[in-house]
Order: sequence, then structure tokens, then C-alpha cells
Amino acid sequence: MYAVIKTGGKQYRVAAGEKLKIEQIPADIGAEIVLDQVLLVADGDNLKMGKPLLAGATVQAKVLAQGRHDKVRIFKLRRRKHYQKHQGHRQNFTEIQITGISG
Repeated sequence: MYAVIKTGGKQYRVAAGEKLKIEQIPADIGAEIVLDQVLLVADGDNLKMGKPLLAGATVQAKVLAQGRHDKVRIFKLRRRKHYQKHQGHRQNFTEIQITGISG
């Protein structure tokens, strides 16, 4: 059984027991959260798809960690113009483990 959820402007295919890093959500470590923006639920040959969201379907997850990804380095250069720009960015994330899918 798997589901497709939407969170943080991205879509993820999830199944029970999976761990994944999503965009940061305000939740304490160890807290149980419910993701209600479910686009699709599949159980074998049985497939339910929403238009765009599936009413009544939820995905339960447990928050494992809050953290920051590795630094992404941005370097811009204009050749022969003596222009160089350095920039860096670290994106926050929430690591979750999917505990159940209902819908």
C-alpha cells in the first residue's frame, strides 16, 4: 500500500515504514502528525485518486528529527568583467517516518 502526498510545495510517494526528509514543519521530535493533503492511495490493484485531493484520506507520521541540509554553494561569474559573487544556503528539513495510511 502506498500514497502520494503533498507537503511543502512538493509531492512524495510514501509507504508505511519509510523515512523521508520534507520541508520543515513546526512539530516537536517524537510527535505524531497527520498529513491530510493526499492525492492518491493505492492498495494492490485498488487505486483511489483525488481531484485534486482525496477526501477523507490521511497519512500518519512520526517526527524523527529537525535539521538542516548540507550547504548549497552558489557562484556567479561574468568572464572578463571582474564580477564574482559567492552565496550559500542551508535549507531546513523535518525527517519523518510514515506509520500508517488510511483512506
